[in-house]
Amino acid sequence: MNIISLASRNVYRSGHRSLVTIIAMAFACAMMIVFATLMEGFVAGSERNIVSMNVGDIQIHDLGYRDDPDIYNSIVDSGTLASRIRKIGFTASERQFAFGLLASDQSSAGVLLRGIDLTFEHTVTQIDQHLMSGTWLDLADQHGVVIGKKLARLLDISLGDELIFVGQTADGYMANDAFHVRGILKTVSASIDNAGVYMSSEMLRELIALPEDAHEIVVMRKKRTSPLVIATEQVATLATEQLEVMNWQQLMPVISRFMETAQIQTFIMLLFTYIAVASVVLNAMLMSVFERINEFGIMKAIGVRPWQIVQLIYAETMIHTMLASVIGVVMGGAISWYLQLHGIDMSSIADGISFAGIALDPIWYAQLSTKSLVIPVLFLFAIAAIAVIYPAAKVALIRPLEAIHHR
Repeated sequence: MNIISLASRNVYRSGHRSLVTIIAMAFACAMMIVFATLMEGFVAGSERNIVSMNVGDIQIHDLGYRDDPDIYNSIVDSGTLASRIRKIGFTASERQFAFGLLASDQSSAGVLLRGIDLTFEHTVTQIDQHLMSGTWLDLADQHGVVIGKKLARLLDISLGDELIFVGQTADGYMANDAFHVRGILKTVSASIDNAGVYMSSEMLRELIALPEDAHEIVVMRKKRTSPLVIATEQVATLATEQLEVMNWQQLMPVISRFMETAQIQTFIMLLFTYIAVASVVLNAMLMSVFERINEFGIMKAIGVRPWQIVQLIYAETMIHTMLASVIGVVMGGAISWYLQLHGIDMSSIADGISFAGIALDPIWYAQLSTKSLVIPVLFLFAIAAIAVIYPAAKVALIRPLEAIHHR
């Protein structure tokens, strides 16, 4: 008996029921592909905002600096350490920080000045490419600064406006100077959006009489596929006991844990969605079985074995599932590809919302990958195979004589 040929004929013969079943399965498969790609996009976007826009892969601080960010808790001889890190295959950049008050004609706010090395900062972050308006810092314009989006709104300023900084120098005197706005950043994180002011390291050192040392060294892997834990251990071997070396997962455990559970969330959504699909498959196959009880009885009477009947039922189900998968992948892939290019504009509800200090991107992009296409399809096949167990078992166990006289 040609199982595939007979199953195909049965699927075609029950065209209306097969069409409804296939459409339901295809729709669920497509939606789960879209959901999986959106979750991957959310995780990738969150990690990008954490790593590529601010934190980097690894950070080095003086012991106690994170608990007490005092201006004097700096990394001694930070330039030499950064050079040694670059020599072993990483990129590294130094940063300096200082608190103070920034005022415009309309308002004032407490800010955190971020002095960055313009020679190396672009090797560890992409913050210079994340401007909402204006241009990035330039050594030729030492008094030009780039500020956070919400800070610009709070101070009611725009590009070119003048700002006055008042703070304290490292030797105890008052620090004050005038700056102008070169650029305004898009949403990065709550701390940068609300109080971030970027300037060159040279300007910050001159402003508050800082020594040559840095408060922070940011390190990035050149190969993104290399294990983060091993990279952290390699960098730590170059640091002294007076320094603290931590990767971004250690610095931000809440975000790290959330990203680790993202796949579990996708799995749960797949499970609940496909349970509904399983009920559709079960109902369709049960109806098909009861309509053909007499046919199955005759088949068993002429010598068709129960296992062959089970194979026939499963072949019909797999044909439904294969057709649904093709349609689902085409539909889901097309929608995901569109969302990967254009995203979903969530600015009306997500603009300004942050999670564990990381601002959510108001445009939610999908990220299409092989995994996001394959897993929903495999899950669909697995659920369909489970759902058809009962109808297949019922047909296999039916007695030929009872089946032939069934009404």
